[in-house]
Amino acid sequence: MKTSLKLSALFVLLTAGVFATTVAKADEGKIDVAPKAKEVVSFKALDHDRGIQLNFLKSEDGKSFVRFYNKNNELILKDYVTNKTEVSKGYVLTELEDGEYTMEVTTNNQVVKKSVHVYRDGDQKSFYIAQ
Repeated sequence: MKTSLKLSALFVLLTAGVFATTVAKADEGKIDVAPKAKEVVSFKALDHDRGIQLNFLKSEDGKSFVRFYNKNNELILKDYVTNKTEVSKGYVLTELEDGEYTMEVTTNNQVVKKSVHVYRDGDQKSFYIAQ
C-alpha cells in the first residue's frame, strides 16, 4: 500500500513537471507579450451617417490636429482640438465632392491616417473609412 501511494505521488509530480515544461516552451515562441497600446483616437459615424465622429483620448500636451486632404494631396480642412480630457468632435462630409480623401490626426506624438471614400448613394451622400 505504501508503495502504491509513493508511486501515485511520484506520477502526479512528474505529470505536473511535464505540464509546466510544455507551457513554458509554448510561451517562448511568442514575440509580443506586452499589452497593446490603447488607441489615441477612434472613429465612428455621426448620427444619420452625415460624417465622422472622432473620439480623442486625453492628450499629453492638451492638443490634437485634424487634417483632410483630397486625392491630389491638397489640404482642404485643418482643425485644432483641445483635449486635456477625453473629447469627441464631429466632421460632416455631405458637402465634399465624391472621391477619395485622406484624414490625418496628430495627437500624443502619434499620427493616425485613414482613407475616406465619399460617394453618392441614391439621393444622399455616403462614405466609408478604409481600414
